[in-house]
Amino acid sequence: MTIQINTETAAVTGRRKIKALRWWMLALFLLGVTVNYVTRNSLGLLAAELKTSLNMTTEQYSYIVAAFQAAYTIFQPLCGWLIDVIGLKLGFLICASIWAVVCMLHAGAGSWIQLAVLRFFMGSAEAAATPANAKAISDWFPRKERPVAAGWAGVGFSIGAMLAPPIILVAHISFGWRGAFLFCGVLSMLWVLLWWKFYHSPETHPNLSKDELALIRQDNEPQQERLPFIKSLKIVCKNKKFYGIAIPAFLAEPAWAVFSFWVPLYLANERGMDLKHIVMFAWLPFLAADLGSIASGYLTTLYRKVFGCTRINSIVASSVTGAFMMLSLALVAVTQSPYAAIALISIGGFGHQVISCMLSAVVVETFDKSQVATVNGMRGSSAWIASFLFSLLIGAVADSIGFNPLFIAMGFFDLIGAVFLIALIAERRNPAKRESV
Repeated sequence: MTIQINTETAAVTGRRKIKALRWWMLALFLLGVTVNYVTRNSLGLLAAELKTSLNMTTEQYSYIVAAFQAAYTIFQPLCGWLIDVIGLKLGFLICASIWAVVCMLHAGAGSWIQLAVLRFFMGSAEAAATPANAKAISDWFPRKERPVAAGWAGVGFSIGAMLAPPIILVAHISFGWRGAFLFCGVLSMLWVLLWWKFYHSPETHPNLSKDELALIRQDNEPQQERLPFIKSLKIVCKNKKFYGIAIPAFLAEPAWAVFSFWVPLYLANERGMDLKHIVMFAWLPFLAADLGSIASGYLTTLYRKVFGCTRINSIVASSVTGAFMMLSLALVAVTQSPYAAIALISIGGFGHQVISCMLSAVVVETFDKSQVATVNGMRGSSAWIASFLFSLLIGAVADSIGFNPLFIAMGFFDLIGAVFLIALIAERRNPAKRESV
């Protein structure tokens, strides 16, 4: 259980205090999400060889992807609720241990059906990453720092995907595709040990100073009652602001699914690249996504200082900026150069991650601390429903019509989502009342 104690006794005496410990805790969480995405993206990078080794079609591969996405969709609210109830440390540790073990079991897969089953269990455990992200930010940062913290936290979701190509290539060359899965699982288990040893809540961390704890708790947000899962879902679903978050998330996620699971296959099938060439370029969209994650929080500061936006409206404005950048994906369909296509996809990666980080920031800004993991899990489920459906669509039509119509659709999805974000989240009243920066 999460332990709530008086802040006067929260900082344990007799241990060296670490300056800016909240950022070190965020870095530890970011490392875990990075490993999460290395294990997740291993499938897409090995897709071309897996199709040959396991004798499967593109449609069967889409079922494997969809199995992961279905589990991710179903389990995000459950993982979020679990983390809200038993605490971030134990909840995320349990889920990370499961995905590490299941990743290693991928090495024993002998058919696409077995791989689909393993991906389902892996998706159910990795679903904890999104709700844990919101929980870490709300636990460790005061409100004024949360948009920037959300931007940095989002780096883990893309840097793992960026590092996956070289890591998987080296593991594949050294151990084959089965050994590559084993290697990724071992990486995850090593991080689990780091998390168990070094992560504590702010109230119980022995290296947190009283001054920093006071900074973290300066908003004096009351700890709400822990609610049963169904009751918590009902309360969230009655809040119209949730739909201002869920609908844009639904429309944004197909692009990220394509980046994570389909771009390597797209580069192989339609741009004629082998694994070595794919590894040379497939990481670039995720590097751009890293930059988008970092930039997103600072964009909110820019909108507040230059345009006088409220904190909520600055987050909305940053997300809308990312939505316009997603138009680059529509141009992929008309470019002949594979390098130009990768550059346009990279711009889309930057824009997507701005949107994703800002949607997490909206969750943290809008909902009680006791619900943020649950709500972010529900947001993630909304997103991954779209991811699941879009992957099945790709599997059904990619061999016949190609990827170009799909890229055109993805270019416009986020602008539609931006309309809902503005309509349901943006603040309109008391424009003269500005929040302090």
